[in-house]
Amino acid sequence: MRSKGAALAAGAVLTLLAACTSAADDHAAGEHAGHPSSSATTSGAPPTPTPTTPAVANQLPGMPPVSDARNVYSDTGAGMLSAAARAARPLVYVPHNSGEVWVIDPATFAVVDRFPAGAEVQHVVPSWDMATLYATDDIGNTITPIDPVTGGPGPRIPVDDPYNMYFTPDGAAAISVAEARRSLVFYDPHTWQEQTRLVLPDCAGVDHADFTPDGRTAVFSCEFAGRVAVVDVPSRTLVRMIDMPVMHTHMGPQDVKLAPDGSRFYVADSDQGSVWVLDGAATQVIGELPTGPGAHGLYLSRDATQLYVTNRRDDSVSVLEANTGAPITTWTLPGPSSPDMGGVTADGSQLWLSGRYDAEVYVISTADGSLLARIPVAEGPHGLCVWPQPGRYSLGHTGVTR
Repeated sequence: MRSKGAALAAGAVLTLLAACTSAADDHAAGEHAGHPSSSATTSGAPPTPTPTTPAVANQLPGMPPVSDARNVYSDTGAGMLSAAARAARPLVYVPHNSGEVWVIDPATFAVVDRFPAGAEVQHVVPSWDMATLYATDDIGNTITPIDPVTGGPGPRIPVDDPYNMYFTPDGAAAISVAEARRSLVFYDPHTWQEQTRLVLPDCAGVDHADFTPDGRTAVFSCEFAGRVAVVDVPSRTLVRMIDMPVMHTHMGPQDVKLAPDGSRFYVADSDQGSVWVLDGAATQVIGELPTGPGAHGLYLSRDATQLYVTNRRDDSVSVLEANTGAPITTWTLPGPSSPDMGGVTADGSQLWLSGRYDAEVYVISTADGSLLARIPVAEGPHGLCVWPQPGRYSLGHTGVTR
């Protein structure tokens, strides 16, 4: 591990940019790593906001109230586990493009189980109520439920092209991010009957997402179109498309993360080697934060003061100040490595990441960025899930909780 914090602080400057929302011609989508594109009950009552913890106005009905508008992640601090999360066996689930999920004991770093979960498993996703995990198989068009108490899988459920999966903040719908269909498919999260679908013809490579503090607006990245799609959650309609200042269409916009204070969205862009910054209302691009080649995953420290950016073409993780994006340091892994997706442990002491191109999993100390373990797994590990996670409810992906 070597720190490049001083150099990063001197060189990475937030550059204000004008809005870039003009329409652009669709480009032929390149191959997503591991996925060729084609045309085809929260436990316990949520805290009541007080004058010292300002609420967010006009929240989505049914969404647990934001406890503190200054930090939408204030209920995801170290050890703040719901009853469902406390009941879970501490395990790390590693989905592979081979169709298997490997299970690692975080106490010993040993692989303790492995089971088939489809044709090409992309992510392991916590349900809204945190009572079930789902392994998403976009090629086989199924999700495999996993019981977090036992770590064992259940019968597969038919779902259309679940490359990724999110849940509306009110828990009313599961959203299959159907990358190959250029669509968002909304399902009843209990019966898995389709409710509706939103076709996004100009969002090739629809991929990752996050939501505004009020839960009414979602931002979805369009990896093969160099833009993002802004979606109205209550009506499930497209509000606008926002083009990135440089529209990469091979591995462009990737993970999306809301700043703790809700002032901005961060959008990692692999080919740009940077994080684009949108305003909090998701109307325009307002800046760029250079990080490193292959900028991909975005994860918050347990106290929500730091943002970790995984640079899978740079053997590194950039550490930024979570609300401003100011550079703090860079953690460098011994190469070759390809830090991709994962999550922070419940106590906040470790960052676990899949090594997408190197058939391994990395365990990184969040205290100093040192590599604690390098665990061999199968080819193509992807959306790794560390479980349990703190929080009152899950928005999906590999463990986006609030």
